[in-house]
Amino acid sequence: MSPSQHSSQRRTSARTAVVWDALQDILRDTSASVLDIGGGTGGFAVRVAEQGHRVTVIDPSPDALAALDRRADESGVADLVTGQQGDMANLLDLAPEGSADIVLCHGVLEIVDDPATALATIVKVLRPGGTLSLLVSQRHAAVIARAMAGHFGQAKALLDDPTSGAATRRFTADEVIAVLDDAGFDTTAVHAVRVFADLVPSSLADLETGAAESLVELERAVAERPEYLPLATQIHTLSVRR
Repeated sequence: MSPSQHSSQRRTSARTAVVWDALQDILRDTSASVLDIGGGTGGFAVRVAEQGHRVTVIDPSPDALAALDRRADESGVADLVTGQQGDMANLLDLAPEGSADIVLCHGVLEIVDDPATALATIVKVLRPGGTLSLLVSQRHAAVIARAMAGHFGQAKALLDDPTSGAATRRFTADEVIAVLDDAGFDTTAVHAVRVFADLVPSSLADLETGAAESLVELERAVAERPEYLPLATQIHTLSVRR
């Protein structure tokens, strides 16, 4: 592996470690049925399958699904990973109602037309008592990022408009919890994700292994501290279907 590939992996670890750590709490049981909506090339799905779970990835991109197949095969879990082309609109045609023990929905709720409708669909494919892992973009951090880049008008517009200036919707933690509650979920955990990983210079996060590992530990240390939620690029929640 080249130095640049090592650097990319270290930064990816800093961005995903908190979410992966949280998933361990719901992946302890063997042979769970996992549905990964928008799972793409299998960054999470293959790792979940390596723990013995059967994973179905729903994604609209045939290229991503082809990469998923290759990654699963190279990791020796091709028999546990299935890719199907689709999206939230036809999810119920691809996944029977009540068929999933765990649903991963990472980076999807921001791009659907109606988050409430999307969550209502997810409720149907989850068994009662099943768990949803939800990862969404966080609005406060986006406001800060725009202001730091000198886009003050955009920052001000985004304060109260979750879709201002972009094709994606951004949420606050309170908004995420509220929409989950309305959909029939009880939220059991909320995590701040990428509080520092997107801010530190790449020379620190990528090139020095020791510094990269320290960054991961720092992300873990603040993940469950509510005062850091407004600074997080993303919010991760674990919620149980009632």
